[in-house]
Amino acid sequence: MTHPELLSRVTAIFRDVLDDERIILTDGTTAKDIEGWDSLSHFQLINALEREFGIRFTTEEIYSFQNIGQICGLIKGKLR
Repeated sequence: MTHPELLSRVTAIFRDVLDDERIILTDGTTAKDIEGWDSLSHFQLINALEREFGIRFTTEEIYSFQNIGQICGLIKGKLR
């Protein structure tokens, strides 16, 4: 899967979970950039990402996410 394909799938999940079709993600996007991405929705997003890609994040990974690029990088690493 290419990075743009991965980013597109992650974007679709964010739009679905946060119920906002206007969301546009880049590698540098952080929770501060997305309205509604708070601590509760963060876990809903993680859950949705794990289901979509058939992966599991560790607790340490979940708390270490700084931006979308990190999330995509971890997903890529787990899909190999």
